[in-house]
Amino acid sequence: MKVIKLGGSLLEQTETLGALFQSLQQNDDDIVLVHGGGALVQQWLATAGLQSEKVNGLRISPEQHMPYIVGGLAGAANKTLMKQAIAAGLKPIGLTLYEAGVHCVQQSAGLGQVGLCQVSSTEPVPALLVDLLMHGYLPIISSIGFGEKGEWFNVNADDAAVAVAATYNADLLLITDVEAVLDGSGNPLSHLNSESIQQLTQAGVIKDGMEVKVRGALSAAKRLRRCVRIGSWNVMNNPFSGTQISE
Repeated sequence: MKVIKLGGSLLEQTETLGALFQSLQQNDDDIVLVHGGGALVQQWLATAGLQSEKVNGLRISPEQHMPYIVGGLAGAANKTLMKQAIAAGLKPIGLTLYEAGVHCVQQSAGLGQVGLCQVSSTEPVPALLVDLLMHGYLPIISSIGFGEKGEWFNVNADDAAVAVAATYNADLLLITDVEAVLDGSGNPLSHLNSESIQQLTQAGVIKDGMEVKVRGALSAAKRLRRCVRIGSWNVMNNPFSGTQISE
């Protein structure tokens, strides 16, 4: 199984999404998509006249904001992806982390309904996702989670993708709007590890948004104990494209 995390910026790139889903239509692997949609959520909250703040990249999610956050992520963003998948001849089915067998708890009272995924190494692999894949469906999972008492949570999409990959012992691909991580001369880097990431970050080669992506991938690689790949949708056609991140 391969878990593919889609960057939120891709939701606004119709042609790129179309190419991605056409690629998936020709792929024989068991694929599960996980997505966020921060820009869309921001628009929904602003339209409702609600101010949204972030702390260390996490959106503070008061209970009164959650209907808009859930509607943006599990609703509009999820169904936008389903629309593209259907157009490509696929059989998508929209899910939350709960249906995927990933349970959540509140990360911090100060962040409101921001969730932290819990992954058990002893519980059996949840059957629903496996059954859906066996019947030819493409699961598209929003980063909305639920707790034991039905509380809903806004989960960081990268963390959500890592949790799904860890639950099913799957490979993880981080699909974004760049071909790969680039070196100082603008050439794609095929592989990075903790040491080289530190060196390139200190040299200012990896910075800003790319630094966030790379450090997130490194954290995922450490947690999953396997390599994680960052790249554009072409990673689906060429497993040697993009940048492989390892410990």
